[in-house]
Amino acid sequence: MLLAPRSRARMAVAARRARPVPKLEPIAGAASAERIGIFGGTFDPPHIGHLWLATVAADELALDRVLFMPAAKPPHKRRPGMSSITERLLMTRLAIAGNDAFELSTVEVGRSGPSYTIDSVEELQRTHGDASLFLLMAADSLAQIDSWREPDRLLSLIEWAVAPRPGSAAPDRGRLRDRFGKAAERIHLLEGPSLDVSASEIRRRVAAGLAIRYLVPQAVEEMIVATGLYRRGRRG
Repeated sequence: MLLAPRSRARMAVAARRARPVPKLEPIAGAASAERIGIFGGTFDPPHIGHLWLATVAADELALDRVLFMPAAKPPHKRRPGMSSITERLLMTRLAIAGNDAFELSTVEVGRSGPSYTIDSVEELQRTHGDASLFLLMAADSLAQIDSWREPDRLLSLIEWAVAPRPGSAAPDRGRLRDRFGKAAERIHLLEGPSLDVSASEIRRRVAAGLAIRYLVPQAVEEMIVATGLYRRGRRG
């Protein structure tokens, strides 16, 4: 029995739909590893200079995220009256709020002894799998890098991104090669503009009763005022 043309067409469509769809294999290299910046510091308080450095690094290195990592017990910046790690964590959380690419890391909280960057990097590498990590710092920190714990091993573990800092000499690529050899290729020198803002100057201004508006995010300023941080005579 011959089928009408319309019936034959319907059967052809049904046959095509019944055919198994071949499984497509993923294209090699199609999914790139996440790129994450690690920005450690005392953050006492976090200010617009910190936020700008992270922004410049994210732009120039195409970072997906930047983790702000307050040091619980900074080995280089201990001073009388330093804000507690709880206060600095809260200020940092307030400072980065509103930017989905900025996150707070508490990796150094609860660890005994000084907060050494190399210990934190090793832990972050374990928890972030195949992500490409970049350690963010300003030029003044790079100038003091030999006072850090195991700087050569640190560079072997994670690439560095160094931002310019007013008042600090720009890193010299030749001197970096002399110091670190071929590993100096893992040091990225950022070219974005820098802001001449320092946490010590902000603390000084607060202690003197001077304005800090626009030097820190508004929420950080409000917390400093409400809690009396950096005021003379405040018990730490």
